Amino acid sequence: MYATVRRYEGVTDPPEAGRRVQEGFVPIISAVPGIVAYFWVDAGNGVMLSTSVFESRDGAEESNRRAADWVKENLASLLPNPPQITAGEVVAHRAS
Repeated sequence: MYATVRRYEGVTDPPEAGRRVQEGFVPIISAVPGIVAYFWVDAGNGVMLSTSVFESRDGAEESNRRAADWVKENLASLLPNPPQITAGEVVAHRAS
């Protein structure tokens, strides 16, 4: 498995960002082959995180491309700063 974490700082309206992600981006990322899980987290103080887990690196990289395009078109006013992206192979996990 492969995971990607995108950290957005300076989010101007976290509740609205969450609503838009749930309604607009979740269906898009759900269509990426090999998706295992996706989470959008309000970390407080204008920081939001997305975590995506895929069966392969290819899926994770595709999700990053789709996220960049979707954010540019749908969330640019709410997410004024580019994300910090961290990605890598999952080496330990637990799922229910």
